[in-house]
Amino acid sequence: MEEAQPFDALTGQIAQLENLDGQLIERMRHEALTTSVPWKAEYGEFQSGGWWTTSLMNATGEAADVRIEDCTARPTDALRHMPATAGLLAELGLNYTWVRLARLEANAFLWEHRDYDELDQVERHRLHIPLHTNSSAFLVTGGTQVHMDGGWIWRLTPTYAHGVCNLLGPDRIHLIADVYADDAYTRLAGRAKEPTAANRLPTASETDLAERLAAARRLADLGYVGAAEQLLLRLFYSFALPEGTAYDLIASLHAALGDSEASTRWTAAKAKLLALAT
Repeated sequence: MEEAQPFDALTGQIAQLENLDGQLIERMRHEALTTSVPWKAEYGEFQSGGWWTTSLMNATGEAADVRIEDCTARPTDALRHMPATAGLLAELGLNYTWVRLARLEANAFLWEHRDYDELDQVERHRLHIPLHTNSSAFLVTGGTQVHMDGGWIWRLTPTYAHGVCNLLGPDRIHLIADVYADDAYTRLAGRAKEPTAANRLPTASETDLAERLAAARRLADLGYVGAAEQLLLRLFYSFALPEGTAYDLIASLHAALGDSEASTRWTAAKAKLLALAT
């Protein structure tokens, strides 16, 4: 496997910021696992299925309101039943845009995408606190696979193309806080450390891609078009690819099958998910 990216390049995309007290994390994990909350499936175009969120702070105070927007965030009913979690959020003193719990089931994927394109163009940052995870759950950004260890506050820069998967389970549950830039955030971000579990993915050769495309074509010819698409989408988690390669391969598959409408749809999906000008 290739060496990881240089420290500065990788930490611009993802970094560990602060180690948290283990007992506090355990209380927060217990709250996340036992509090009755309205888990919602949203942003379906970004995922395979199996990704659920519930809001702890947002514009309306309704936990079931999970589609992010700019706002002055206020606690939801769910957060009022999670005192350890509420205490940490208050202690950090950050200017929150939105705070969620995000649950990713086994064999679930968030496809390659960028975030924040639909929001106001102001400086904001995304923090992750893993509460319940496993070694087969990881993020891919910049062709690097990163397992986000528990016990830390992490910073992800979601304007870089990235994706997440949970291969084997159990469920991966993170607290995700989107925050506006301010002095409190600057102090926290000044503690950035290189991720401890990061591996550069191998570069895909033309032969690798041709073999995967041929395998997808065989599935499609048997009538398993959805499975063929997912096979190609999952390449993002196995290889360091030029941005949008998986979407290009799916578009070319449908073109070869004579389905120009589907080919055009996947080209448009690439532009939308990666926030590309069309």
